[in-house]
Order: sequence, then C-alpha cells, then structure tokens
Amino acid sequence: MLKRLLLVLASASLLLAGAARAAEKTDTDLVLLTENFPPYNMAKNGKNFAQEDNINGIAVDIVREMFKRANITYSLTLRFPWERIYKLALEKPGYGVFVMARLPDREKLFKWVGPIGPDDWIMLAKADSKITLESLAQARKYKIGAYKGDAIAETLTRQGLKPIVVLRDQDNAKKLVNGQIDLWATGDPAGRYLARQEGVNGLKTVLRFNSAQLYLALNTSVPDQIVKKLQDALDQMRAEGSLDEIFNLYL
Repeated sequence: MLKRLLLVLASASLLLAGAARAAEKTDTDLVLLTENFPPYNMAKNGKNFAQEDNINGIAVDIVREMFKRANITYSLTLRFPWERIYKLALEKPGYGVFVMARLPDREKLFKWVGPIGPDDWIMLAKADSKITLESLAQARKYKIGAYKGDAIAETLTRQGLKPIVVLRDQDNAKKLVNGQIDLWATGDPAGRYLARQEGVNGLKTVLRFNSAQLYLALNTSVPDQIVKKLQDALDQMRAEGSLDEIFNLYL
C-alpha cells in the first residue's frame, strides 16, 4: 500500500513539474504575426499566407536577430487581413504583431519593442524634377499618383488633392519616370523599395508630410522581463550598426 502511495505521489510530482515547465515555456515562447508590408515584411511567394522561413523583409530580419540575441523562442506567421492579426495580438496572451505604428490611442493596449524603422509619408519626384514643395497644399496643381485604398491616398482625397490611384503602388514608379504623373505619394522606405523592384532608381523626396515609427507590439500579458530582453537586444543591434546593415540589404 505504501509503495503504491509513493508511486502515486511520484507521478503527481512529475505531472506538476511538467505543468510548471509548460507554464514557463508559455511565458517565454511568443506567437508572432505579421502581414505583407514590403520591404518590412513579405511572403517569399507573394501570397497572403506564409510561415517561418518563407517570410523575409527588413523587420523580419531584425526581429529574428533580436529574438536570437535575447534567447527567446517564437513562431512566425504571415496572415491577412491586418485587422485579424491586430485583434489576435490584442486579445491572446503571448501573441505579438509587427510592424505597427505606435500611436497615442494604442499606447496602453500593447507592450512595445522598438523602434524598428520609420513609416513616413512622402512625395517622390524624378531626379531631374524642378518641383519643390513646403506643404501638401502646394501639390494641388500637380498630377499625383497613389495606391488605391491606402491611407495615404484616402488622406489626400479628403484634403481635395484628387490623386490618380492604381491597384499596385509599384506601378507609380514607371508612371513617374514616363511623365504620366508628376509626383508619387507613397511610404518611406516602401516607395524606394518598390521603385527598385521595378528598376527605377534616383527618385528624390520633395515633401515629407507624415512621420511615424514602427514597432513590435506585444500582448500586455507578456512579462516585462521578456520585453526588456528584446528591447536590450534591439538597442545593442542599433548601437553596433546592425540595423543599418539590414536596411541596406533591401534598399
């Protein structure tokens, strides 16, 4: 009887130890989500679903190295649409999403690691363009290309600039070079990356009319010590120049 009781107690101890290890693993293993947002995050096959090594981009490379240095394990999935992965990161313990603009109304909803990089709104012109701008209002007299459904295009429309929209933002690079539009309203560094993919180089920025910084946003359940480890790793990478090297690979 005593022997059987000891076996039961031993089994219970093993189960409790296993549960403790599982709980510890949950605290340190994160589920990361992202979307197609070149050049920061991209599915290698161009589709709206990819996992692990089938995802690349500036932010993906930075996040991978950051987690490696912090010695924290994770899974990585690229999904669509943005609203879905945002909601998952907001509601599910141990989840995170990148890259996200750190805005005042989001500040207390997540724990933040960053900045990873900028997300500026700019007007691009040909290298030899004589256009100079100090405000959006001065751009009204020009033909402006933008991406249909994008926040930039919608903002310009609300302000009465009437952009000429396309279904693929990169098509504006060729339209700009060919003289079909005078200006291209796009993101930075996204615009430069897309132009390069189309074989277009040397475009110049004539106006920067919005600026934000992009971060890894983590569910508030993620322990502060994990957030600190990741932030310390990112800060170290920035100090060493590793972030600049990764940006230069894509831009």
